[in-house]
Amino acid sequence: MTFTLVQVIVGGLLLGAVYALFSSGLTLVWGMMNVVNFAHGDFVMLGMYVAFVVYTLLGGGPLVGAPLAMLLLATLGVIVYFALIRDIMKGPMLAQILGTFGLALLLRYSVFWWFGANFLSLPENLVGGTFDIFGIRIQASRLLAGVVALLVTLGLHLLLTRTTLGSRMLAVAEDATAAQLMGIRPDSMQAVAWAIAAGATGLAGALIATFFYIVPTVGETLGIVAFVTVSLGGFGSVPGALVAGLLIGVIESLSGYLIGAVYKDIVVYALFLGFLWFRPQGLMGKT
Repeated sequence: MTFTLVQVIVGGLLLGAVYALFSSGLTLVWGMMNVVNFAHGDFVMLGMYVAFVVYTLLGGGPLVGAPLAMLLLATLGVIVYFALIRDIMKGPMLAQILGTFGLALLLRYSVFWWFGANFLSLPENLVGGTFDIFGIRIQASRLLAGVVALLVTLGLHLLLTRTTLGSRMLAVAEDATAAQLMGIRPDSMQAVAWAIAAGATGLAGALIATFFYIVPTVGETLGIVAFVTVSLGGFGSVPGALVAGLLIGVIESLSGYLIGAVYKDIVVYALFLGFLWFRPQGLMGKT
């Protein structure tokens, strides 16, 4: 295996870790509330714009922009839950779909109004240059994004499976009425879930803004990636989102390298549909 091919695979793994990070928020919300958030990709887009504003006004990089984006988006997640989601959850699935789709359009066109439709970008050397590790060249921005995303995704899994807060959230996901009888407030746990999910998108957006184009419509592309990742990994499974994100990142990178960047999405979605034909519940989803 040539160094170039190894470099492509490593790059795919780093990008896939970021896919897994913002997709884990989508699977968390679904697992707790059976709500499909069509505005999820636009939350990532907002995180990218927060990073851009931080750089433009303060000259700060991801070390400043990423925590701020995570905090702002987590706050937005709580506001969205209490202002919109809590009420539409009582209605039919169509209300949830149209409600979150309308939220996506509101966020997207608000950014259009404020920033315009021009493509924006951050300096390539904002994080650093390029590392040469055993002959494999990796951009510092991609390495930072991939490593942080991987650690945060694993931390989210540990939060859900090893802490009291995670146990309460899973209890609400299993049976909200029974959890309430045990003294757990479903509203509070669901709001926390939205805060965590939105915060993860903000962090992911700020991280990929250092090497990805920034435009109001980028949320459409990233939203599709999130849905494919969650579907492949299994709705409600954070480890599934992690494995699926890494797989998609590697497949994208290899397809772009071997047959051309124009065709990489065709390969990813064709393999995705083929896999779901045989296992519709995803890699780690429940039957």
